[in-house]
Amino acid sequence: MQLKVESPDFNDYLKELEEADFSHPIFEKTVFNLFNNKQTEIEKVKTAFEFVRDKISHSWDIQGTKVTCKASEVLQYKEGICYAKSNLLAALLRSQGIPTGFCYQRLMIFDTPEKGYCLHTLNGVFINSLNKWIRVDARGNKPGIKAEFSTNEEILAFKIDNNYDEKDYPTIYTEPNRKTIDTLKESTNVLEMYKYQLPDDL
Repeated sequence: MQLKVESPDFNDYLKELEEADFSHPIFEKTVFNLFNNKQTEIEKVKTAFEFVRDKISHSWDIQGTKVTCKASEVLQYKEGICYAKSNLLAALLRSQGIPTGFCYQRLMIFDTPEKGYCLHTLNGVFINSLNKWIRVDARGNKPGIKAEFSTNEEILAFKIDNNYDEKDYPTIYTEPNRKTIDTLKESTNVLEMYKYQLPDDL
């Protein structure tokens, strides 16, 4: 799939956002531990991706009830669904001057169309040394889901099944989709939200 940018201006993919609040004091220690001046750009992206993928639990996987949204909240509580985890990855990479956006898939929320669909969020990252955008999915691995960092081929958490009206949206957005953020802000129990309240299209 040919990826498309929402904006041709890289600065739009570097801005601090309410949801990607990388100047929050909680980031100082994590940024210090994750990044250093000897790392290449690609090493920084891989390090941040693997941190969010592996060290931040997906709420559904751990059956947690806490709703997190802002990157600082995700970092504080170490959990969140894909909407929240993508905010954290964007915040970490933008703090390092690496353009990072938000990408979407429409997926069956469970295993059959009858159980409904949801928007799934992942990140688009610009690799300057390769002059290209790549997508990474820091949702979190578990049996049946194995996303990896790769600059050559996409190794995402989910493969689209067109037979079941799933969709891969090609645009890399500068900000997270408002439906996803509003859903997080309006919910008090992440498990109930996950089952019944997630938006199902852009």
